[in-house]
Amino acid sequence: MTSIPFDLMSNLRQLGKKLPLEAVAIPIGFLLLLGMLLLPVPPLVLDLFFTFNIAISLVILFLAIAAARPFSFSVFPTVLLFATLLRLALNVASTRVVLSLGHEGPDAAGQVIEAFGSVLVAGNYVVGIVVFAILVIINFVVVTKGAGRVSEVTARFTLDALPGKQMAVDADLAAGLINQEQARARRREITSEADFYGSMDGASKFVRGDAIAGILILIINIIGGILVGTVQHDMSMSAAGERYTTLAVGDGLVAQVPALLLSIATAIIVTRVSGEESLHNQTSEQFNNTEAWWLTACILALLGVIPGMPHIAFLTLAAITAGAAWVLARLREENRLAETKSDDTLATPKDLSWSDVQQADAIGLEVGYALVSLIDTQQGGSLVTRIRGIRKKLTYELGFLIPQVHIRDNLDLRPEAYQIMVNGVVIGRGEVKPTRELAIHSGVVHGELQGVRTKDPTFGLEAVWIDPAQRDYARSLGYTVVDASTTIATHLNKILQDNCSLLLGHDETQQLVDKLAAVTPKLVEELIPKKLSIGVLTQVLQNLLAEGVSIRDLRGVLLALAPVAEKVQDIDELTGVARIALGRMIVQQYVQYGDELSVMTLAPELEQVLHATVRRGQGGNIPVEPELAEGLLRSVSKASQDELNSDRPALLVTSPTLRPWLSRILRPRIPGLSVLSYAELPEDTNLRVNTSITVQTRQTAAA
Repeated sequence: MTSIPFDLMSNLRQLGKKLPLEAVAIPIGFLLLLGMLLLPVPPLVLDLFFTFNIAISLVILFLAIAAARPFSFSVFPTVLLFATLLRLALNVASTRVVLSLGHEGPDAAGQVIEAFGSVLVAGNYVVGIVVFAILVIINFVVVTKGAGRVSEVTARFTLDALPGKQMAVDADLAAGLINQEQARARRREITSEADFYGSMDGASKFVRGDAIAGILILIINIIGGILVGTVQHDMSMSAAGERYTTLAVGDGLVAQVPALLLSIATAIIVTRVSGEESLHNQTSEQFNNTEAWWLTACILALLGVIPGMPHIAFLTLAAITAGAAWVLARLREENRLAETKSDDTLATPKDLSWSDVQQADAIGLEVGYALVSLIDTQQGGSLVTRIRGIRKKLTYELGFLIPQVHIRDNLDLRPEAYQIMVNGVVIGRGEVKPTRELAIHSGVVHGELQGVRTKDPTFGLEAVWIDPAQRDYARSLGYTVVDASTTIATHLNKILQDNCSLLLGHDETQQLVDKLAAVTPKLVEELIPKKLSIGVLTQVLQNLLAEGVSIRDLRGVLLALAPVAEKVQDIDELTGVARIALGRMIVQQYVQYGDELSVMTLAPELEQVLHATVRRGQGGNIPVEPELAEGLLRSVSKASQDELNSDRPALLVTSPTLRPWLSRILRPRIPGLSVLSYAELPEDTNLRVNTSITVQTRQTAAA
C-alpha cells in the first residue's frame, strides 16, 4: 500500500484552510460537469442533479426579480453560462442513461425523467411531444428572441451614452458638486453598467443556442432510442418508439423547464428600467391606481350580466377586483395621513445647530439662468473645461494648488450676468451674451462693427457683441474676438491672479511644507516650527503673492529665512529677505536673461525726503504730507503710463527701506506698476534708467 508523505498532507491541509469556499466551489463544479460529460452517471445521482438544476433556476429567477437595478446583479451573465453548461451536461448524461438502460422500463433513467415523461403528460408521448414543442416555441420564439433584441439595443445605447456620462461626472467634479471619491464611484458605476449590458448581449445568445440544442437533442434521443431498442434489444418498432419517445420527452421537458425559467430571468433583467427599487416595490407602487381597478371591476360586471356569458366566472372576478380596489384606496388614505403627520412633525421648529453653518467657498462663480448652457457639457458648454485649464496654469505659475471653483446658478442675477467671489466676497461682475461673440478693440482697428456696444469686463476695453458669422470679418479689421466662455474665463483668471494671496491659508502652507519635507527633510525639520511658525510663513508667502511673486521656489525662501528667522519678527522685513532670494525669478518676469532691464527711479532729493518720512513713522503709521503724496502719485502714474505705452514694464526701483512702503501705497492705485529694490536685482542685470521721478513741493524745495 502506497503511503502519502506527511509533508504533502500537511500542505494540502494548509491550502484548504487558506482557500475560501467560493474559490474551491467553482473548480469542483467544473470537475463535476466534466465528469457528467465523460463518465456514466447513476440514475439516482442524475435525479439529484435534475432537481438541483430546477432549484438553481428558481433561485436565479427570484434574484433577478429582487434586484434593485439590472447591473446590481452583475454576475448574472456568468451564472447564466454556468447554468447553461450544467443543463447541456445533464442532457449528455441523461441521453447516455436513456439509451443504455431505457429497455429495462420507464423508471430505468431515474424517477425525475419518468415523472416528466409519464405523469405530467398523462403517459401519452404524443401529448408530451406537443407540450415540449409548445414550450420550445414559447422559449425560443417569444422570450429568448425578445430578450436578445432588448439586450442588443440596450448595450448599443449604453455604450453610445458612455462618453456623455463620463463628461457629466467631470463637469460635476469641476463645479464642486461632488468630490474626488464620489466621482470615482460614479465612474466605476458607469463602467460597470456598460460592461454588464455588453455581457448581457452575449449571454442572451447562450439561451438562444440552448433552446435550439433542446430540439436537436430530443430528435436525436428518439431516433437513437428506436434504433437501440429494435436492433440491440429485439423490441418491436411500436414498443421501442413508445418507450424511448416517452423517455426522450421526459428528458426534454425536465431540461426545458429550467431553460424557460432562465430565459424569463434574462428577459426580466434586460427589460428592467434602472432605479433604486426592486421589481416588487416598483410593481406595487405603479399598480397602486384605484381608478384602473374600479374601471376593470365595472367592465367585468357588465360582461358577467350579458346573457350567454359565464356569469359565475365574470361576476366572481369582478367582486375580487372591486375588493382589491377598495383595499388599495384604504392603504393610500392611510399612507397620506401618515405623511401628513410626518410633515407636521418636520415642520415643528427646531433649534439651530452647527450643521446649519455654511462656510464660504474659496472661489465661487454664480451665473444667471441664460448662462447655464455654458457650464453644461452636454449642451456644448466649454466653460468648465476652460476653468480647469486656468486652475492648472495658475497652480503651476503661482506654486500652490488653486482651490476648486464652485459654479452655481443664481436666479437673483440678471439672465446674462455673472459674478465671481473669493472667500464669499464678490470681486468681479459682468454680463455676456452666450449666443454672440465679443469683439474687443485692440487699440488699432480699421473699421466699425455692427452689434451691441459694451466694455470688456476684464480690462474695461471698448468692445462689441457680434454674431458668430462676423468673427472672421472682425479679426480682419484688427479686433480680438472671443466667445462668452472665454470672456468669463479670462475675467476669472485676472481676478485669481490679483487676489491669489487670499487663497493661501495655513492649511495650504502646511501642504507645501509637507511636500518640501519629502525632498529636503533636514531644512524643514530645522526651521519649522522651531524658528519659523506656519502662521508667520503663511504671511510671508501671502505678501509675495500679493505683489505677483511666485512661491514655486519654497526651498529658496526657507533657505533665505533660516539665518534671520529667530532675529527678525517683522513680516515686511522677512518678506524683503525672501524677495532678495527670489530676485532672479522676479526679474525674469519682465526681461529675458541677458537683456537690458528698463526701470524708473526716484530722484536723489526725493528719495532723501521719503527716507526722512519713513524714519519718522512709528508702528507702520507713516505721516506723509498730502501735497507730497499727491505729487508722488501723479508723477509715478504718468511715468508708468509712458513705460506701458512704449511696450515696456512699469518697474520702479528704489532702496530696500522704501520698497515695502512705496509698493503698499502705489501699486493699488497704479495698474501695472511693480516696485523692486536694488537688493533684489541680480548682479549681472543690465539696467537702463528711463525716468528719474521728481516731485516739486515746498518740502522738496526746502531740502
